[in-house]
Amino acid sequence: MTAMSREQREAFLREPRIAVLTSLNPDGAPTGIPVWFDWDGERARVFTSRTSAKIGRITADPRVCLTIAEPAGVPEAWVTIEGRAEVRDDGGFVLAQRLAPRYYAPEKAAKALAEWGKRPEQWVIIEIQPSRIRSVAPA
Repeated sequence: MTAMSREQREAFLREPRIAVLTSLNPDGAPTGIPVWFDWDGERARVFTSRTSAKIGRITADPRVCLTIAEPAGVPEAWVTIEGRAEVRDDGGFVLAQRLAPRYYAPEKAAKALAEWGKRPEQWVIIEIQPSRIRSVAPA
C-alpha cells in the first residue's frame, strides 16, 4: 500500500465524507463517533454541542484520532489524523453553517440550520492539531 501524496490527501479531505472521531474514556477505552469535519490543510475541525459527551472526554484527555475512509465497494483509500484536540467556544455555529450544505440536501440543510440557529451559543468547535497523519492511496 502506498501513502497518498500531499495533493491526493488534500483532495480526499476536501470531499464531504463522514469521519470517525475517536476519543478516550476515563478508563482509557476508545470511543468512536461518526462526525462531519472540515480540513484547512493544517487542522481538522468538528462542531458539536457543548454538552456532548465527547467534550467531556476531550477535556479530560485531548488525545484523539480522526479517521476518514472510502466506503466498501471502491478502491481502498483512507486518512487518519492523530493528535490533540482543543475545544473552542467560538465559531461552532459558523462551522455548522459551512458544513450542513456539504452533507445535507439544500432543504434539509436549511431546516437543520434554522433549528440549530435558535441557540447558536450551544455549538463549539473541536479543533485537532495533528501530530501524525497516515494515509493509503487508492490502488
